[in-house]
Amino acid sequence: MTQAKYLLLTGSVLLAACAAQPDPRPEKQIDIPRIEQMPDAPQNYLLPDWAAMTRDLDAYVFDFNATGDFRPFIWIDDSRLNLPIESFGLYTAVGDRRQGPAKNNGEHHEAICVLGALNGATLAGIDKSNQNGYDFVRMAQNYFNSATNWNIVLNNTGPVAGALGGGYTRDFWYDVFPNMLFYSIGARYPEVEGVDPIMRSIAEQFCRADSVILATKGDFHMREFDFGNMRVGNTEQMVQPDAAAGFAYVLYGAYKKYGDERYLQAARSAMESLNAETESPFYEVIMPFAVYMAARMNAEQGTTYDVTKFMNWTFDGDSKSRPGWGVLTGEFDGYEVNGLCGSTSENYGFAMNTFDLAWALVPAVRYDQAYARAIGKWMVNAAANSRFYYPQYVAPEHQALDRDRALEISKGLIAYEGFRSQDKYGEKRLEGVRGVAIGDGPGWVAGNPPESMLSLYGSMHVGIFGAIIAPTNVEKILRLDCTAADLLPGPCYPTYLYYNPCQEEARVAVTVDKALPGDRFDLYDIVSRRILAKQAASGDTITLPADSAAVIVILPAGCEIVHRNGRTLANGIVIDYKG
Repeated sequence: MTQAKYLLLTGSVLLAACAAQPDPRPEKQIDIPRIEQMPDAPQNYLLPDWAAMTRDLDAYVFDFNATGDFRPFIWIDDSRLNLPIESFGLYTAVGDRRQGPAKNNGEHHEAICVLGALNGATLAGIDKSNQNGYDFVRMAQNYFNSATNWNIVLNNTGPVAGALGGGYTRDFWYDVFPNMLFYSIGARYPEVEGVDPIMRSIAEQFCRADSVILATKGDFHMREFDFGNMRVGNTEQMVQPDAAAGFAYVLYGAYKKYGDERYLQAARSAMESLNAETESPFYEVIMPFAVYMAARMNAEQGTTYDVTKFMNWTFDGDSKSRPGWGVLTGEFDGYEVNGLCGSTSENYGFAMNTFDLAWALVPAVRYDQAYARAIGKWMVNAAANSRFYYPQYVAPEHQALDRDRALEISKGLIAYEGFRSQDKYGEKRLEGVRGVAIGDGPGWVAGNPPESMLSLYGSMHVGIFGAIIAPTNVEKILRLDCTAADLLPGPCYPTYLYYNPCQEEARVAVTVDKALPGDRFDLYDIVSRRILAKQAASGDTITLPADSAAVIVILPAGCEIVHRNGRTLANGIVIDYKG
């Protein structure tokens, strides 16, 4: 498993390369109106240990010998539909009656759950290619649908399982998003057999599809696309133009990996299509990646995509494609939902969508620090309020299952699918209750148990929070890792976003826990464009004014900074794309 490459060279080496000083003007922060509706931090603030939850959930769910009701949650799938290798499945939701080793030949499991688990765990530092004798990265490659000639990663391993639910070949985001997950995983396991040819095939198929879609329609307004026959499908109902951001994510990742200009041009055309939209196309989970791709491509390629528009479309809840889809604000009977992502019209936040929002937004700050305060403020709310997806943080009278039953099964690690303003099943004890931890599982198929409201599908993405979020010495001030979820960034320095939601300035300890040489660093803030500390050790403090953000780049002690062609560099490595 490979991690981001951090370059920390000695000051004497850097000194010869440096001449000019950076642009001294601070980066003006851009407010996002929906985020401004949120408090600077939750009133009843409590931060779960997201990194520990990631580790414990991974150990719990990937235990083939777990005992108890509905356990184990994992099984071997030996159907070998696409590749001659053993695979595995995870339950989408606890007790889903369509799934398991004895149901539907063991074939019904979903990539968004399985690859979400591998992606989250990997980002948080767990090696899924060598765990308890299993190479789960290799085993998961059976989602690559070669038998159907689609030759991309789909949400199921084949059409039989796909017909049982999960949007297989019938819902654009379900066909695009698994490839985004695979690219994030594959970028971190280049040495695993089979990863590279699958990534290359995905890139080729997406490149062809991009050309066909734009030649046929001129935009991504569709619900379906047939990757086998390269043919546009349903263009009338439930169209999902934000899939263009998913295309850009995959294709730009392919360009960074392979250097093929065709992939760059296809990524550009997908983003140009999305940039031309005049109304929010947010459908499920892909829209926020337009923020990341716009910020990154503007920085690295000199494009001028409208990052602010994409940020507003992500948060506002005014989607044309799926009315109400965005980010919640407010509270339900004391349960704050500020920052939870889902349906603002149903007042229903979802765990997966909230976790994945951080995957898209926090890395964007490396490329456009004008959104540091907005994203930092959102994250303080989301990091604390996402605890309400978990039964141990919700009073018994505010959850759809018996709390003891939910805790016995979940161990406080498997979340409810979401948190909603009210019950949806007509439970008498929940009448008039505002704020309910709940899930959709019982409505998916007749006979699904109430426990299917506990969602592995969403919970397995928690590693994104586990990788990005760390507490500091000051309550409510988080250290947000801007490189943890970045896709193939190339050589870079450790970069952390800090936002101070307090009403007074704070002395914040900057900890450096990456495997880096040396024990002294200079701390450079790309928001103020100043060196905040020289010859600092891990744990030294910086002063952060109230309601402000800093994006701290950890540099070698003694490094001089060079400003060249509108960018700031340290030893040839860009640390500020705008200064």
